Order: sequence, then structure tokens, then C-alpha cells
Amino acid sequence: MGPLTRVLVVTNDFPPRQGGIQTFVAALLDRVPAADLAVLASTSSGAAEHDATLPYRVVRARTSMLLPTPGTARAARELALDHGAQTVVFGAAAPLGLLAPGLRRAGVTHSIGITHGHETGWVAVPGGRQLMQRIASGLDVVTYISRYTHDRLAPALASRTAMTQLSPGVDVDRFHPGVDGSEVRAEHGLGEAPVVVCVSRLVPRKGQDVLLAGWPQVLARHPGARLLLVGSGPLEGELRRRVAADAGLQRSVVLTGGVDPSRLPAHYAAGDVFAMPCRTRRAGLDVEGLGMVFLEAAACARPVVAGTSGGAPEAVRDGVSGHVVDPRSPGQVAATIADLLDDPVRSRAMGAAGRAWVEQRWSWTTIAAGFQGLLAGQREADEDA
Repeated sequence: MGPLTRVLVVTNDFPPRQGGIQTFVAALLDRVPAADLAVLASTSSGAAEHDATLPYRVVRARTSMLLPTPGTARAARELALDHGAQTVVFGAAAPLGLLAPGLRRAGVTHSIGITHGHETGWVAVPGGRQLMQRIASGLDVVTYISRYTHDRLAPALASRTAMTQLSPGVDVDRFHPGVDGSEVRAEHGLGEAPVVVCVSRLVPRKGQDVLLAGWPQVLARHPGARLLLVGSGPLEGELRRRVAADAGLQRSVVLTGGVDPSRLPAHYAAGDVFAMPCRTRRAGLDVEGLGMVFLEAAACARPVVAGTSGGAPEAVRDGVSGHVVDPRSPGQVAATIADLLDDPVRSRAMGAAGRAWVEQRWSWTTIAAGFQGLLAGQREADEDA
């Protein structure tokens, strides 16, 4: 690996605002030498207090939504010149990647645009496809998070820029088999019952409704089992109404609502099996790019049950660390979960295999090495190109 250069990151997605993209970007930057790094970001509640804890420079634009406006372009150029940046990274390629050509005039010689999965929807519609092509034409590298997203993006973008994989990573020191889930079990009265846990935003794509539909079949084989649905979202009201209307669900299903990110490992650990039967919706526009929850659960040595949406199957070693199931079949989902609860020895073996795989392939140590190579102007050959 060659020496790193001074790096400017332009991103609308940055803590303390919460979300998967924000977590991804912040974790990447934690592994870049602080002296080499400057960040231009939008502002959010608590930003000043958060930024004071960081070892690198953060400049906040006076807006909650950073867009490629003339004002943002000017602020990015000024920061690039002041920092002496040779490399720019766009935390999300669309639409901020449109700023790349202007930054070249400020001395930036290498530009990277990160994609997160939702861009597959952009390239599926004419206007969005043209915008993504324009963005890609101004970037040296566009990253993708999974083979699935590559295969959707490449027909539109690969002729205009280099493409390489940069997936989110797992903090294997935070998510690990020794995490204690007993406090979460006690909080929700789960006792020693077998527990199936789903950690995710409550939206139709994630499949919590399918878990509820199949849950009576799990109870028929495991009457004492409990289902722990962790998260909040637009589907929460409907799910709570369904649970309240069924005596069997009332006794066995717990919806926690949103939880603080610091408590997520304990919620994974409270379960014996992790399940999120995600499904693709809206003719492919609403799709799972990868599914970090499967990898976080595996890092905690829990067997996983995943749906077939998008890149989700890439986050599971089917038959080894868990199972990939038809997310539109409550019966198949329920039978797979019940089989895992039937055989705790096999379930623990799958959990151990998942942990080993995450350590080898998905840890931030591995991901960060690839990112640092990108910053230095290196990349692995695109295996799918």
C-alpha cells in the first residue's frame, strides 16, 4: 500500500444523526489517520458536542440537508484548499458526487463515491439513471456493497468509472459471543424461553409481518417460544394491533420500540435465533442492499434466517451460518425457525461458524484495509467487471 494522502470527506450522512449510512461512514473514518482527514457535513442536533470528541476536523454547513448547490461547492473547494486535500470521498455518491469536477480545480486528483444499495433504484428509472451516469463520469471510483448491487449498477456505470466493492464492516469487539443478553430478557419477561429476535426498522420490506403470520406455526412446535421485535418504524402501529388482537401473539410477542444503539448487542444476545425474512418490493425499487443485521447477529454467534431480497443472501452462508428462505412464505419461514429451535446443538454450531466467517471476511479490520487502499489510489480488480 502506498502512502495515504490528505482526504476530504463530503457527506450528508454523519453522526450524531443515526442510521446505517452514518454508521458506515463514521466507522470508515475512525480508521484513517486523523491528521490526514477533514469532513464537510450537514448539521444536526448535538453536532457541536459530537464533533468536539473527534480527533479530526469537521466543518458543518448551515443546513440539515447537504446538496450539490453553489454554496456547498464553494464550501467544499475552500475546505479542500485549506486542508490540501488530494482525495475526496463522497459519503453517498448521489447526489454529492456532482461536486467532483469542481474539486479537481482545487487540487483534488482522486475522487471516490460510495454507494449503499438504494442507488439500484435510481438506475432503474430513466431520470435517475442519467443522473447516476453523470455522477459516475466525474468520479475515479464508485464503490458497491454487494454483488447484487454491483450487478444492478454496472450496466449503467461501469463504462464511465472504475467500480470496486466496499461493504460495511462489523465491530467484532462490540458484537461478540460473550455479550450478555440477560438484562434484556429480564426487562421483557422472557425468562429462559427460546427466543427468536429480529433487529430492524419496522417497514414492510424487513418482513416482521411475515414473522407474525408464521409465528403460530412456531408455537405449535415450541409453545414456550417468544418473538422479540426490536426497532421502530411506520409498520409499528399495525404490528401492535395484530399482536393485541390475537391472544397467542399477546402472550409470546414483544415489540420493544426503538432502542439506543449502544444496547443493540445485548438485544441480539437475548435471542437464540435471529430472523429477518426481508423481501423485495415495488418492482425492485425497495430492496435490501446487503443486510448488516445478519452479520451483527452472526458476530454474536447466533444462527440467522434471512430472506432473499437483494444482497441479503450474501450475508449468510446458507446451510452453514444460517438459512436463506422464501420471504413470502410464512410457512417456510416458521418451519426453518422451528427446526433451529428443535436442535440447539446444530444452532450453536451455525452460530460459531457465522462468528468465524465474520471475523475473517466482515470485520472492520478487513474492510478498513481495503478502504485505505482506495484512498491511496489502489483497488482490487473488479471481479465482476
